[in-house]
Amino acid sequence: MNIYRLVYKSKPFGYDQAILNGILSDAINYNSKNNITGALICRDDIYLQLLEGPKYEVNLTFEKISNDDRHLEIELLLKEYCNKRIFPGWNMKDDPARTWFWNKEEINSGIFNKIPRAKIIEVFEKIANQIN
Repeated sequence: MNIYRLVYKSKPFGYDQAILNGILSDAINYNSKNNITGALICRDDIYLQLLEGPKYEVNLTFEKISNDDRHLEIELLLKEYCNKRIFPGWNMKDDPARTWFWNKEEINSGIFNKIPRAKIIEVFEKIANQIN
């Protein structure tokens, strides 16, 4: 079975633990009902999220996120089919941005317009390898 994968980035609106907990709770509940898995990399200047599952459900989820006022400046980075999930056991894994992740200056300078999309997937694979 082919899995559909989508990655987007956004800027948090009012980033704090309560808002992050609300996003994660909403995602876990919704995703478990819709066969969606993935991860959210979060920091006060960026959300980077990977969603994977059936195409219709993933696209509908992204549409809902696009209308969520907790996200600003949403940008779709990639959408593709893949053979397997990166996060098969996680309805939504949260991961604070680590030091190996792009720094704030790189993000502000538009790093996502300059790097190959495969590098973005590598970041999520690195997170998955730490939890498996």
